[in-house]
Amino acid sequence: MVRPGPRGCLLSIGAIRPRKASHPWMKRSADCLENICFIIFTSGISNVMQQKSGLGRPSFTDIDLKLLRIFAEIVRCNGFSAAQISLGMSQATISQQMRHLEERLGLRLCERGRAGFYLTEQGRQVHGAMLDLFGAIESFGTAIGDVRGELTGRLNFGTVDAMVTNRALGLDRAIGAFHQSAPKVSLDIDIAPPQALAQGLLTRRYEVALLPVRDALPGLDSRRAFSERQFLYCGQKHPLFGRPDGGITDADLARQAFAGRTYMPDERICGIDFQWSAQTAHMEGTLTLLLSGAFIGFLPDHFAAIPAREGQLRAIAPERLYFDDIFHIAFSPGRRNRTALLLADLIARECDMAGA
Repeated sequence: MVRPGPRGCLLSIGAIRPRKASHPWMKRSADCLENICFIIFTSGISNVMQQKSGLGRPSFTDIDLKLLRIFAEIVRCNGFSAAQISLGMSQATISQQMRHLEERLGLRLCERGRAGFYLTEQGRQVHGAMLDLFGAIESFGTAIGDVRGELTGRLNFGTVDAMVTNRALGLDRAIGAFHQSAPKVSLDIDIAPPQALAQGLLTRRYEVALLPVRDALPGLDSRRAFSERQFLYCGQKHPLFGRPDGGITDADLARQAFAGRTYMPDERICGIDFQWSAQTAHMEGTLTLLLSGAFIGFLPDHFAAIPAREGQLRAIAPERLYFDDIFHIAFSPGRRNRTALLLADLIARECDMAGA
């Protein structure tokens, strides 16, 4: 569904459904949104167009947000094929939409083919301007909520997996309190590995994220939330399962097939050079590998508690073979708004109450 925007620009109003401007301030706000959409986007790509054609700021008469959102999702998924599911479109339709956008802009935004998917220099600049545009739209929704004295809009929150079993964290309680305080905010929760969360914050996929941090997060504002202890485990089918801790040496462990995670450090863990034989980005993947009986690996104690209690897992020398992950609440640059701060404060409160 589209409607005429500023200077004839067509704006898709999929997620933006402004009410009838029954009050002067609402009319001014709607006009402001249209001007923001046009000015930010055209300012962002005018330099690109000038480099390409030698022309000044273009007059976009029919660029709509729908095509730009398709482009954004393609970039997020790093390719046309991967974007099919999230967009609900065939690859042929996605290609057609991208050609349409490139024709409207007069720019080649990306290369796709046997060599893989990557953005051109013009594509990177347009993508940056597009993120500014989407950020302005989100800010508009927040600003309208401020005028009304309420929190509205959408909050994109990212976290790693296996948080629900961490009762000391109480993420579910924090989210429940958030909804009570801001019932008109649409909360979008995404589960991803730490690297993807950090990248998503930088690209403004998320406003706020909860992730383990070993080194500083360049370009991101973050604060410590809690620590999580991980122990070394093996499954009931593994040869070490029935052996007492006193009979297991570091040399024995170094000979076992080790299931690591993609974001683990390459250096020795607990002073042992493990034999990396499998890896996964998620705790559930690690648990599956351990239950197979072929691998040993680290899991958070709260996540391993139930299978350990049922006799499917055992911790190996837990008094010495463990490490602590330090979790931070991190914010997207320039997106530390009231809704993001509210959720972060509620998570921090739960952590403080539990002494996590």
